[in-house]
Amino acid sequence: MNFWTAVVVVIAIWGLVSVIRSRHNPARGYAIEEDGKPVAGLQRERELKAEIEHLRERLEVLERIATDDRESKRLSAEIESLRTRD
Repeated sequence: MNFWTAVVVVIAIWGLVSVIRSRHNPARGYAIEEDGKPVAGLQRERELKAEIEHLRERLEVLERIATDDRESKRLSAEIESLRTRD
């Protein structure tokens, strides 16, 4: 095999690998910008946003429980009773 045949084979292999990567990366949630830098997967980003929204809803419920006047007095009394035990 001469030099130019080897160059053509290497370029062909590189091209084949690039095509395979471009097909499989988006399916797995990986994307690549034009300059080759990886971009965070959109699916993972959606999952994180959903988790943040869920945590915000839970925080709102906890804030409502803590600020409810009747409940806050009862909660305060329970905390004080636990403090006096120790």
